[in-house]
Amino acid sequence: MAGTTKIKAKIDKKGVVEVKALASHDMLSYQEAERAKKEPNFITYVIAKVGDKVVYEASTSQFLSKDPYFKFNFTGANKGDTIEMTWKDLKGNTDTSSEVIK
Repeated sequence: MAGTTKIKAKIDKKGVVEVKALASHDMLSYQEAERAKKEPNFITYVIAKVGDKVVYEASTSQFLSKDPYFKFNFTGANKGDTIEMTWKDLKGNTDTSSEVIK
């Protein structure tokens, strides 16, 4: 799927998948939004799945930086599987991106 999150997922010889993901989002906190006279908006929830299996899930806050970077490891996937990462922001916007595990 074409999303705005850039994902790299690589499996090592021990079967551990390392995921690095860069989400494209302004992440306007309440204070920054007030100064800029805009509405606050930041990513509030992130989930990553391989098939139906949830491999990463996080509730986030306004304290992540602009274009947040996520890095995590998990086991139970194979080379060629697809990882799908979805985030939701304060305004209800969602973004889903996917990448094949190499």
